[in-house]
Amino acid sequence: MLDYKKNSDGLVPAIIQDAKTGKVLMLGYMNEEAYNKTVSEKKVTFWSRTRKTLWTKGETSGNFLNVVSIAEDCDNDTLLIKVNPEGPVCHTGTDTCWGEDNKLEGVMFLKELQDFIDKRHEEMPEGSYTTSLFQKGTNKIAKKLGEEAVEAVIGAMANDDENFLYECADVLYHMIVLLTHKGYRIEDVVAELKSRH
Repeated sequence: MLDYKKNSDGLVPAIIQDAKTGKVLMLGYMNEEAYNKTVSEKKVTFWSRTRKTLWTKGETSGNFLNVVSIAEDCDNDTLLIKVNPEGPVCHTGTDTCWGEDNKLEGVMFLKELQDFIDKRHEEMPEGSYTTSLFQKGTNKIAKKLGEEAVEAVIGAMANDDENFLYECADVLYHMIVLLTHKGYRIEDVVAELKSRH
């Protein structure tokens, strides 16, 4: 239960973090009314300390912060709110209030790719290559993964770095498709690797 009385103004800090990238986007303040509105509408609402009123982030710009999860800290006086932002967060037009780009970095893109493939598996849109793989089943997906692995090996042996990297990307993509088809995610492979380390 949040302790609004710890601070004399009845406000608690709310750290806003992108649920996908992990980047901290901004810091705002909430009173109980702002918190309740955030929970009920699933869009972040703050208490404006300068205007002395509630304001839903994005109500004028359209750059809403769509709530994914809300967690209280160990002292029940600070919130961590994970969001999916619609557009830049800062009033200056930058992605974050610290001027950082809000992008997935490095291998974190694999999680986004996994989420995309999961969505394809769930929706099965017509005309999608990924859908066609799911429709053909385990044997076809596994065979395609094997073909791509062989092509990556050929690229490596031929010292054709451009083709090698291209085929390695195909290996990862088809591996994630096969994992998804079998009811797993790339994170399950990471957990297995971590257990060996």
